[in-house]
Amino acid sequence: MSEVDQALPEVAGAVAIIMDGNARWARDRGLPVDEGHRAGSRALRPVVEAAIDIGVRSLAVFAFSTENWSRPQAEVELLMEIFSETIDRELPDLAAQGVRTRFVGRRDRAPFPLQAKMAELEEATADKDRLQLWIAFDYGGRAELVEAARRIVESGAGADEVDEELFAAQLYAPEMPDPDLLIRTSGELRISNFLLWQLAYAELVFVDKHWPDFDGDDLRSAIEDYASRRRRFGGRTA
Repeated sequence: MSEVDQALPEVAGAVAIIMDGNARWARDRGLPVDEGHRAGSRALRPVVEAAIDIGVRSLAVFAFSTENWSRPQAEVELLMEIFSETIDRELPDLAAQGVRTRFVGRRDRAPFPLQAKMAELEEATADKDRLQLWIAFDYGGRAELVEAARRIVESGAGADEVDEELFAAQLYAPEMPDPDLLIRTSGELRISNFLLWQLAYAELVFVDKHWPDFDGDDLRSAIEDYASRRRRFGGRTA
């Protein structure tokens, strides 16, 4: 089959977003950092709603990394507060539209009330199936891989039993589909320890806009870019 004859992909069924640039958005406007983070939290719902309209089935967003704990304590406490507010303010409306929300990563370092809200939201949306929303919280790709390896060792599996299927089953959310498309906002050209295993064959789109300014039209544009590419998954055409 020639390259010209190859079928183009349809709508990306699984999308991941690194939501970057809240602080820079605030700084550009002479605002405190907390205003940037709050604007970023408000940007999530319209993007998820656009994903529903486009036909995306799985959306993973990078909300808080393992490295983010090293930020100033006041900023970390603010972020925990904003996460809690977002669960109360934004996510119930998405649930009413058929969005199932799950959190990927660690939770034990989050404030207990926030842990409880996460668990309650997951339970309340367990029967939703219009779109799967995966929120990466206290997440790091390397930490996930180390934890998966540790679980395999603890299981007593022999070396000849270890393959990609076994390894993938030990990830934080083995049922999460590998993203077809990764979008990163704010003009940075890296994946920053996000979904290192799952992004092996994802198409990458980098957007100059800071996350609070990213909207449904930007999501559509990124998916149109994805749809113009030919995915070979390591293969070669004649």
